Amino acid sequence: MTIALEQHIDANLISILEKISDPEIPVLSIMDMGVVRSAQKIDDVVQIKITPTYSGCPAMDVIGEDIIAAFKEENIQAKVDLVLSPAWTTDWITPRGRKALEEYGIAAPLDEEADKEALLGNKKIVKCPQCSSTNTKMVSQFGSTACKALFKCEDCLEPFDYFKCLK
Repeated sequence: MTIALEQHIDANLISILEKISDPEIPVLSIMDMGVVRSAQKIDDVVQIKITPTYSGCPAMDVIGEDIIAAFKEENIQAKVDLVLSPAWTTDWITPRGRKALEEYGIAAPLDEEADKEALLGNKKIVKCPQCSSTNTKMVSQFGSTACKALFKCEDCLEPFDYFKCLK
């Protein structure tokens, strides 16, 4: 996995940002999702830039409000700006985030080539987060959100979301 991103985050702000959950996947912090591009204190205001996981993601408004609230609890004024470029990629999900996804029951994204093979039904390579089998099949291109596909394990018979690879 290559992570080609530049983050500018003041180290003393990370602990606050790591407490803010992704509203759609509460086991992940916004840091684990890789949506925080920068966080710097300038003239007594923490200025935070976030990138949506996809254009029009409805969670971004909630994330922005949660960031402001988290800093307000620490008596710190914060301002949040949405940054669209570079576009977010699933490569920005941290290893800790990928592990948390699977423990939560969502299969972590594969690389771009493997993702296409899995979503086209050419290969059984999406691992079931319940039993670890790759004897899985896609039920629908869309799961609980647009960025996920619905799969079913043919061994344990459990349905699960697969987080699609986004580049």
